Amino acid sequence: MKSFQDKVVVVTGASRGIGQAVCAAFAREGAIVAGVARGDLQATAKAVSEQGGRFEPIQADLGSGTSQECMNLVRQVVSRAGRLDVLVNNAGIIRRAPAVDFSEADWNAVLAINLSTPFFLCQAAARWWLNEGRNGSSQNARLKIINIASLLSFQGGITVPAYAASKHGILGITKALANEWAAQRMNINAIAPGYITTENTQALREDPIRNRAILDRIPEGRWGQPGDIADACVFLASSGADYLNGSVLNIDGGWLGR
Repeated sequence: MKSFQDKVVVVTGASRGIGQAVCAAFAREGAIVAGVARGDLQATAKAVSEQGGRFEPIQADLGSGTSQECMNLVRQVVSRAGRLDVLVNNAGIIRRAPAVDFSEADWNAVLAINLSTPFFLCQAAARWWLNEGRNGSSQNARLKIINIASLLSFQGGITVPAYAASKHGILGITKALANEWAAQRMNINAIAPGYITTENTQALREDPIRNRAILDRIPEGRWGQPGDIADACVFLASSGADYLNGSVLNIDGGWLGR
């Protein structure tokens, strides 16, 4: 039997990149995958199907960062798939400008989708688990929540103040929620990806000077792949990580060790 057979995994930002790879990885392990995105989910549906998984596409714009929006999303998942076992908070945006010129609109947009939405989705998932899911599960069952952080959860970056603030905040809520919920058979952990080959980093990879500087700093000597993050998500959601709580995995090829 596959390790996530018939378990329900929710992945936000599922239309491409890391989110799409996470969907495919859980599908490979037998999960029912609910992929959430405001963009086209056809490519992700195909990737899940190729791995033999069941895909539930959910078209949603999580940009408002409201608790009601997140509660409605969790209700929709449970209505369509029956339950919720894993939540991967992957959706995120970035806005670039010198801090002295950074607009209020950009600040609010980044904080809403990168920090408020993950918190309220965690809250909505936990409410379902405490009120319904836990009682209808085996004594060994657990709710697993995985938040996608960043290298900028530890560093400040340049011209990305809102993004840095949001990703520092992700580590804060990961630890805070683990403190409150670990005793309720919930695991809340985070992954901090390094430089990964996605659309967001295409401009950096195509710039020969920046690309060379980045590669020279990474001990592994290569960019990471979305699958590197997806495999870590599968581990954190597995029973092998049941005693891991409030932690962050740096999947960065050794970048932070330099």
